[in-house]
Amino acid sequence: MAITLFENIAHNLIWVDVTAPTSNELSELSKTYDLNHFALSACLQPDHLPKHEDIEGTHFIITRVLMPIRSSKAVSIQSISTKIAFFYRPGVLITIHRIPHDFIEDVRVRFFDKGQFKLVESIVAKLLWHILHSYELPAVGLSSELDEFENRVFSQNLTPQMLSELYQIKRKALMSKKLLLFSQEAISSVKLPSTKSDDLQDSRDLHVKLLNIYDQIHEDVSNLVNFYLSISAQKTNDVIKVLTIFSVFFMPLTFVVGIYGMNFEYMPELKMRYGYPILLGIMVLLSVGIYLWFRKKRWL
Repeated sequence: MAITLFENIAHNLIWVDVTAPTSNELSELSKTYDLNHFALSACLQPDHLPKHEDIEGTHFIITRVLMPIRSSKAVSIQSISTKIAFFYRPGVLITIHRIPHDFIEDVRVRFFDKGQFKLVESIVAKLLWHILHSYELPAVGLSSELDEFENRVFSQNLTPQMLSELYQIKRKALMSKKLLLFSQEAISSVKLPSTKSDDLQDSRDLHVKLLNIYDQIHEDVSNLVNFYLSISAQKTNDVIKVLTIFSVFFMPLTFVVGIYGMNFEYMPELKMRYGYPILLGIMVLLSVGIYLWFRKKRWL
């Protein structure tokens, strides 16, 4: 585990950044900074969804950073995101996460060390903006994938694998939207004076924008899947239509051939001199009659 302590003496702020802690090290943090032990234990649960709690004057927030979405068949909360936990109260901020994040160092160097933030809530608001920003690039990637699938579907270049791939896009969008919805409580919990709330308002605006984007992606995928199924059904109907037309043409002919193919000694017309050409003529007339009937019904 790496524990890094940052101090801003001018504004009396302390920021403790913790990476990949063990249970024993979390217990030490609990004693040192008077943090709730059960809330700290939640930091070790990899599948914990975003939430906010106010515990004895200390705000506890869990958020999830969206990771680059790999083209994997197993899409879950753990596979597409990683967790960051915040404990903060006046003058003290503790961030706990499993893997390092570049934006944490960026916020520290650009804003915390230079004394641009006088309140802990301002740091939290800036970090939340970066966390939400991690959802933008995957959304662009999913939109690009969706555009490609739209071109393939509308050009009717369909393959059985496409339906599975479309489901994966829908699943990723749904998971991301779910994380954003659960993050709303955490974002709403941060309070800042109106004169210092620009970063917080940026985070809230970005949150609304991302929710709309992922909602649109989810809806577009659903429409595209329905269109794919409609085209597939239409192709199946076209094949069945052709087979039905052939079967209707040959059904009466097969009936006639079946009658005269029976091996009985005494059958009418067997001794007729022109029986064979007459029978062929009848079969031709039947075929022409069926063709004209189909044309009249506009089935051909």
